[in-house]
Parts: sequence; structure tokens; C-alpha cells
Amino acid sequence: MATPAPERETSAVARAMRPVNRVVERFIPSALVFAIVLTFVVALLSLLLTDAGPVDVVREWGDGLAGLLAFITQMALILLLGHILANTGPVRTLLRRLALVPKTPMQAYLFVFVVAAAASLITWGLGLVVGALLAREVAYQGRERGLRLHFPMLVASAFAGFVVWHMGYSGSGPLTAATPDSFVAEYLGDPLPVSQTIFAGWNLIAIVVAVVVVGLALFLVAPRSADSIVELQQDAREQDAPAEATVETPADRIDASRIVTLLPGLMLVAYLAIHFSGGGSLTLDIVNWSFLALIFLLVKNPFELIELTKRAASNVGEILLQFPLYAGILGIMAGTGLIEIFSDAFVSISNAQTFGVLAFLAAGLVNFFVPSGGGQIAVQAPIMLQAADQLGVDPAIPIMAVAYGDQWTNMIQPFWALPLLAIAGLRMRDILGYTTVVLIASGLVFAGTLFLVSL
Repeated sequence: MATPAPERETSAVARAMRPVNRVVERFIPSALVFAIVLTFVVALLSLLLTDAGPVDVVREWGDGLAGLLAFITQMALILLLGHILANTGPVRTLLRRLALVPKTPMQAYLFVFVVAAAASLITWGLGLVVGALLAREVAYQGRERGLRLHFPMLVASAFAGFVVWHMGYSGSGPLTAATPDSFVAEYLGDPLPVSQTIFAGWNLIAIVVAVVVVGLALFLVAPRSADSIVELQQDAREQDAPAEATVETPADRIDASRIVTLLPGLMLVAYLAIHFSGGGSLTLDIVNWSFLALIFLLVKNPFELIELTKRAASNVGEILLQFPLYAGILGIMAGTGLIEIFSDAFVSISNAQTFGVLAFLAAGLVNFFVPSGGGQIAVQAPIMLQAADQLGVDPAIPIMAVAYGDQWTNMIQPFWALPLLAIAGLRMRDILGYTTVVLIASGLVFAGTLFLVSL
């Protein structure tokens, strides 16, 4: 792991961000606590602003707890499968080879960011894990080649790649809107195809611009003084290596057989080919089955897949616990009429031109309280879609505004940084100075995009 730098050696950016560091580490509780607090805040607002009584609120909350069970499973699978995919042998081998590409410290920081961004656009679970593993691998190999690399900057660059995840293949908001019979279907009418959200020309351009602008910001804040460099000290690659299967019985031979995982992988590929050739659309389920197909094809045998699943499962538990609470919040808002009150209030302060930017800013704020992209879509999308309908705004704009806002303030929200920081062996304060600069740079791109597309 990296040894923290002495106080006098910290960069100007880190010194400027110390007040933010203290607030984040001292006063922002866990995401689970936020979900519980938000439940009671919404319940209180329902009692104050609607005709619902205490019994009505509790009933709507209880009935709503099971309202997102299919969605909960889809979100958990995206995280689980992304983590497994990132740790398969071929992907780890690819990362080791990629780590040889950068020849200078600045190339290393920017290369880690670009690769993490590309992985995040494939799936957010993959992006987080790939970013952390690549940052470590680049640090290891850079040290062996005589490069002095600032490890917190490498990890910050890896996490910065996460700032575009909701614009890509696994974006919870756009995929939920494209999924028939999803919980936002009643606010959309017909499913919203990803050709109007993820693969819309303006979103694709925004991805490129965001990567360029954030890359430039990282270039400007990267430490250049030798005194400020904090190198990675401990090599943890050996302990990360999956255990080899012990083959002693016929059952062990089956668990160690490549054919057992290859066959379902090929069958899933065939299914996906049939699905898309028949005009099938991209949905949350199809995204998960494509990741599962890759995993089956890349792992050596069932034994390896079981080991990788055990490691990945620890990252899913907290998500599973939070989502029923978000479902209950949605149940209260929908059942008591609070959604209509919130959407009318939003309509009163915006118009068709300013709606996208204001929805983006609101989503960025809500993300502090609901850090899961899927949870935020559950809580906020119905309000924004109803407000957009009243203003005559294209439904793609509120969907992407919530998506942009969610990924934007992730840069200073510690919830999703925790898995990456655990792999890297760092604390949030070690990278926050850099990721706050990413927040500012990306925010300008996202707000500008939504403003222009609303004209």
C-alpha cells in the first residue's frame, strides 16, 4: 500500500480541499443510514403536504418495499458480474500488458483514466474494479522500470473514469427506461429505446468531450514535484491470485472441467445473436446476460467461477439491503401523491430550456442521499418524467439528466469509491483533492450538454 505523504509534502490542490475532506470523513454517514433517514423525511413530507395519514403512509411504504424486486436483482447482477469479469484470468492478463504502455508518469495517470472510463462505459462494476487493479499494476510495473508514480493520483485517475459510467452500456436510468414494464413505464407510455439516450448522438459527443476535458484537468493537477510523490510500497498481486483447484475425485474433475462453463457461455452467445437478429432491444437483462456470457467463456472452470463469485458477493450485500428502502420511498411518494407535488414544484421553477440543467443539478444533490444510480432512478425519475411531460420536454432529457447528475457527484460521494479504495489501500482523503477537480470539469460538460440539447 502507499505511505501517506507528510503534511508539508501535500499538493496545493490537496491543501485547498482539506475542509471538504474533513466534512466528508466526519459528517457523511453510510449510504444505508441515508436511506433510512430519507425514508422518514419522505414520510414526514407526505404527512405535511398531502392528505395521507400515518396509517396510509405506513401502508404505502410496506406495500412498496417489494415493488422493485426485479430491478434489485438486475442491479445486483450488474455489480456482481462486473466484479467477476474484471477478475477473470484473461482480463487480469490484459491489465498486466496494458500496464506496460505508459512510459512517463503523466502518461500513466492519463492512461489509467482513459482505460477506467472505457471499462466504466461497458459496465460500472467492471470500471471500478479494472480501474483499481490497473492503477496498482501500473504502479508496480512503473516502479520496476524506475518511474516515480504518485499512487494517490493513479487511484484518483482510476476513479475519475467512473464519471461517465451512466452514459454507457450499463446505465441504470436509460436501460430502465428501455425495459418494458419497468417501474417508470407508466410515466413514459412506451419504452424509451437506448438509441434516444445512450446511443443518441449528443450523448456520444458528450462522452468524448467529458473524457477530453477531465483528462486535461487531471493533466493540470497531476503532481510534478518529486517531494510530493507517494509511491506504492506493498505488492499484493500474489494474495489476489485465485486458488488452484484440487482434483481428487470425479466430482472435482467436473468442477475443474473447462467444457462445463464453455457450453452455457456458447448457448448465451447464441441466445443474444437470436435476440438481436430478431429485432430485440437492449435492456437491463440483456446487458447482464452479455456479461454472463463473457464470464462463462473466459473462466477456466466452475471452480474458478465459484471462487470469483465468493469474492464479488461481498460488494453486493449493502446494495441488496438498501434497495427495498428506496422501493418503500417510491411507494410512499407514488401512493400519497407526493410525486405530483414535487413535479408541479419543479415545473414552477423551470421551463423547457432550463429543465435539463436544473434536473441535472437536482440529481447531483440527490446523489449525496441516494448514491446508487438505480436507487436514484427509482426515487427521482418518476418526478422528473412527470414534470417533463407537463413542460413538453423530450423524456430522454430527464432520464439522462438524472444519469448525468448521479455520475457527476460520485466524484466526492465516498460510497462508490470505497470498493476501489479498498483494493488500492487508500482513504477518500487521499484522492478527494483530485476528484473534486474532476467534479468541476465534468459538471461543466454535463450542464452544457443538457442546455444545448434543450434549445
